[in-house]
Amino acid sequence: MSDVTYTPDEVRRARHAVAAVFAVHGAVTGSFATRVPWVQDHASLSAGQLGFALAFTAFGASCAMPLAGWISHRFGSRTALRGLLALWTLSLVLPSVAPNLFTLCLAMFTYGAAAGMADVAMNALGVEVEQRLGKSVMSGLHGMWSAGALTGSAAGTLAAHLGSDARLHFALAAAVLTLLGFAACAWVLDLQPAEDEEPPPRFALPPRSALLIGAVGFCAVFAEGASLDWSAVFLRDRMDGSAGLAAASTTGFMLTMAIARIAGDAVVNRFGAVRTVRAGGVLAGLGGLLVVLAGHPAAAMAGFALMGLGIAVVVPLCFAAAGHAGPNPSQAIAGVATITYTSGLIAPSLIGGVAQATSLVVSFTVVTVLACGLAVFAGVLRTAERGGGEQVSQRAAAVPGPRP
Repeated sequence: MSDVTYTPDEVRRARHAVAAVFAVHGAVTGSFATRVPWVQDHASLSAGQLGFALAFTAFGASCAMPLAGWISHRFGSRTALRGLLALWTLSLVLPSVAPNLFTLCLAMFTYGAAAGMADVAMNALGVEVEQRLGKSVMSGLHGMWSAGALTGSAAGTLAAHLGSDARLHFALAAAVLTLLGFAACAWVLDLQPAEDEEPPPRFALPPRSALLIGAVGFCAVFAEGASLDWSAVFLRDRMDGSAGLAAASTTGFMLTMAIARIAGDAVVNRFGAVRTVRAGGVLAGLGGLLVVLAGHPAAAMAGFALMGLGIAVVVPLCFAAAGHAGPNPSQAIAGVATITYTSGLIAPSLIGGVAQATSLVVSFTVVTVLACGLAVFAGVLRTAERGGGEQVSQRAAAVPGPRP
């Protein structure tokens, strides 16, 4: 991208705009998650068929994410994000109008493809803002995604409680979120390719640096997916907890992640990405150990909360590291995102398979080992962190006036 000079005020405004985009993206996910039972009933699907259809979300995202870099190069970052975000918000309607398994699979593939492309575009702009500000902001941006997901989930819960038709709910949510996203995109950075810059390929394998960084993200997302989908089951089946207590465990996990992400930038700016991820791995490992050894529901709930606290900032830092590591941020971010999406896809089913063969305690022992891997392999981010620091200095020097 061409090195456009922005004033400090414009960069700060762009940061708030990208944060709003992250919140809109998260709100779509939260809205859909609350109405999955309605979608299942509408399409007359068994649990196995529903799981098969939902897998097409990650499949669609993985196939389409490499396209995001080419689209941003072709149309410029602001226009590309505006179009991709609108495609994502409007695709929320598709699952609600699918009458059977085949059409739902097509709907979820499209839904996932739109989600993945918008995800890459907004993370690439987040990295650009971070470089120009000269300080970490990615954790806070992902915190806004979590806040948006919680807001969308709350609205969806209310709609479900009122017994509203998901087609009407999704149509209204899509309209509102599309307008909000369109307005937010007006203030993001508008980066255009340099005249002599070669367009990225439409599809390309991720660079080696993205594979290493993605492996760290894989561990975090595996623990996240396992905890989100199985913490309530663990409380109910292993700890003999009530349905309300089981649900509270999942909610507590989500809240600690959201809070930690919003507050995480201050920690990263103080201690750096590597030490933050290493400390997070220790916390997540201790949380997993507490879950595995828990003899009381309160101990297991504390373990899940601690795990959420430990892994919260890892994925944002992996995206930031990928964007700093090479000359093509979108391609590297797409590679990391593909790996993390894959981890999120396989984690719930693998945990279930291990639990079926052994027990949930063994399943979460696997999760704990992977969480500890964050502390062991956090150093993978060091080279990218140093490279990012050099780019940050160059970007900040190009911005007139005092640094923010």
